[in-house]
Amino acid sequence: MRTFSLRTDQIKKDWVVVDAKDMILGRLSAVIASYLRGKHKPEFTPSMDCGDYVVVINADKVQVTGNKMDDHVFYWHTGYPGGIKQRTLRERLNSKFPERVISKAVERMLPKGPLGRQMLRNLKIYSGENHPHAAQQPKVLDVASMNAKNVKRS
Repeated sequence: MRTFSLRTDQIKKDWVVVDAKDMILGRLSAVIASYLRGKHKPEFTPSMDCGDYVVVINADKVQVTGNKMDDHVFYWHTGYPGGIKQRTLRERLNSKFPERVISKAVERMLPKGPLGRQMLRNLKIYSGENHPHAAQQPKVLDVASMNAKNVKRS
């Protein structure tokens, strides 16, 4: 028996659109990372970028469970003495770029290095309902129906 390994000319990438409205951030990010990686395909090869293009809409309406909106704090440093900065998840979702919350969550679930950065380029995130990728005819991926825990019901 020989091990199948995908070649560059055999890679077929599809376009998938995901609606993030009322979705749980971690569960949504795990599904997106799996599709970017290509693990849903039978010809998955770990060393190749064989995943699909993923378009996420309504990124500003993503939810989390528990008190994470106020307890989860993002830190960064400006590089100057005393330059530590922080923002809660709620502040990040209400800021100018709410799509960065999903982007960072997915980025941390992908492989580190050049392959992971290439996979992350296949992720397109928009905070509103509209996206400019209608010409690619993306298929709708219903993450909410995969598991009842994927959606926060309030």
